[in-house]
Amino acid sequence: MAPTDSQVHPVIHEGRVAVITGAASGIGRAAALELAKIGLKIAVADVNEDGLLQTGAEVAKIVGEANVLVVPTNVSKLDDVVRLRDKVYEAWGEVGVLMNNAGIGLNGTSWDGLDNWHKIFDVNVFGIVNVQQTFVPSMLHQENPAVILNTGSKQGITNPPGNAAYNASKAAVKSLTEGLAHELRGTPESNLTAHLLIPGWVWTGMTGANSGAEKPQGAWTPQETVLYALDQVRQGKFYILCPDNETRREVDQLRIMWTAGDVAEGRPALSRWHRDYKPLFEEYLKDGLSQLD
Repeated sequence: MAPTDSQVHPVIHEGRVAVITGAASGIGRAAALELAKIGLKIAVADVNEDGLLQTGAEVAKIVGEANVLVVPTNVSKLDDVVRLRDKVYEAWGEVGVLMNNAGIGLNGTSWDGLDNWHKIFDVNVFGIVNVQQTFVPSMLHQENPAVILNTGSKQGITNPPGNAAYNASKAAVKSLTEGLAHELRGTPESNLTAHLLIPGWVWTGMTGANSGAEKPQGAWTPQETVLYALDQVRQGKFYILCPDNETRREVDQLRIMWTAGDVAEGRPALSRWHRDYKPLFEEYLKDGLSQLD
């Protein structure tokens, strides 16, 4: 069941405008559908034109074709992003919700996969920078409040081994979104706020949903993630740390605190996975959860 406009942030209500990148599938598509159910006008953008058209058609069934813009966009190309902004402002004159959700999950290790590093950063980092640089100056001058929601990842915080390129890109998203939030707070008369979406295990194309396999019990659906995020935005949260059916929020919190402790206490990098520290981490996690329970 979709939330009503009384259950979400004051910005998110009927008649406002949402712009969503990465909307051809997964969290982006779910966000477009859930915001459409509340009555927002929806502009969807993605480099995947077939998936984007499908999202646009599904959204149109909810809010009508006049309230949907489908704009094929490669966020790594500034000209594409400028065209997206121009089309939205020409049609509707404002943006209430800007969701920077486009992202790719190619692999790149610390000394291999250089082409993938460039591709990942072009989309995951510079895609968000391009959108912010293009949309924020216009949104700052709007009379009505607005929100920006950037999609990060827990991998950009706890940095699990396996894909250094993706982790680094999402660490950059965390940093640049924190910087954006601070700068907006210091801008006189700004009605614009920033928020960092940190999904848990979500069953999307990036995590295997396109394989035809059944959703694992531990994963959340994109819809569950979006509804949780909307509730957190309503509460004014900056860090929207999403649980899933496998990992409770308290486990995430303890993992994050341990990661910060690597720096503060001078442990080896990624000590959670270090043979000499892994047992200590497991004991720390066990003790922390027992205190909570």
